[in-house]
Amino acid sequence: MIDPAFIEKFEQIATPFYYYDMELLGHTVDTLASLSRKYGIDVHYAVKANVERRILETIAGSGIGADCVSGNEVRRALECGFPAGRIVFAGVGKSDREIHEALNAGIEAFNCESLHEIYVINAMAAAFGLRARVAARINPNIDAHTHKYVTTGLFENKFGIARHEFDAMVDLLGRCGNIDFTGLHFHIGSQITEVRDVFSLEARRVDEIISYFEDKGLKVDNVDFGGGLGIDYEDPDSCPVAPFEDWFRTIISGYRRRPGQRLHLEPGRSVVAQCGTLISRVLFVKSGETKNFLILDAGMNDLIRPALYGAYHKIENLSSCFRKGFSEMQAYDVVGPVCESSDVWGQGRLLPLSVRGDLMAIRSAGAYGQVMASRYNLRDFAPAVFSDELENAPHFIDYFKRL
Repeated sequence: MIDPAFIEKFEQIATPFYYYDMELLGHTVDTLASLSRKYGIDVHYAVKANVERRILETIAGSGIGADCVSGNEVRRALECGFPAGRIVFAGVGKSDREIHEALNAGIEAFNCESLHEIYVINAMAAAFGLRARVAARINPNIDAHTHKYVTTGLFENKFGIARHEFDAMVDLLGRCGNIDFTGLHFHIGSQITEVRDVFSLEARRVDEIISYFEDKGLKVDNVDFGGGLGIDYEDPDSCPVAPFEDWFRTIISGYRRRPGQRLHLEPGRSVVAQCGTLISRVLFVKSGETKNFLILDAGMNDLIRPALYGAYHKIENLSSCFRKGFSEMQAYDVVGPVCESSDVWGQGRLLPLSVRGDLMAIRSAGAYGQVMASRYNLRDFAPAVFSDELENAPHFIDYFKRL
């Protein structure tokens, strides 16, 4: 929840901007690190969710590792304090340059998503006189019951190695002289809220797959269950910290852990989403025949999830808290300024009567918000503002352009 004491300071900062509650982030990260120790499960933060340096430095400081999906993410993780030995590198399309740089950095493991990738990494490691630590990403054929754009674990998918390739993979690993096989990696999708049902199914399916490979003589020292834990977008203040313990317990109770085996999880959205809010301002109020529109200065270029997925984000009028004794409500279609019909934050949202200049908060925007921004329509990027720096208000006045 945004501290009302900060709202007046927001008036001094040009909108739109991303506001990060660093106290909530710290509490979330501490909770996750504590549960990691309690259950003996290694955690790697999925860097793609948010790459702000202060966010990454806070997470790295807790001892959590990094899960990266590009060479630049690997580089950013190293710059922000993640040890190379705690960085895993996934992604279906690693370039030769990215592989070479990660090899030289000595990362924990490449999570390989095809047999061809294993072959290429082995060849490159041999050419440079290095050894590559490799885990194989397996497609477990599980429906995560989430949006089709963020489902990754079904039978036929660009992600992971499918069952019909299992025997060929075992044979290939036996012929790769510059690879150290570290284990198996899984990931079934994102924004999963049916925690016990979906993740218990994943745990059982992973156990079956591990048994298959063990029968083939392949020792699996590391099992990475991936990420995907969802958050509450509709009521972020009631659940500011995701149900991490429920997730950990579900994995532990559903999977038969082998002696000496290390387990891994890769949360992303659930670590950073609730600490981030996109702050915008009402530019115009437009009254139509059947609808009322609030036109904001933040658009789909700043946060693409609603336009791309039809995703829901809670919208709040921050300025209304200063209107004592005035509580009239109005239904609005809240839209952005971008010249696309899909640039809509929400339709028929019931909000306090709003006027030009009101500050608006688009909640739960810390994950896949700022990191997916573009300059479409040649719009400026929305900058980041951190809660623990707001005391230095003059700094922000100098830094941001005045309205």
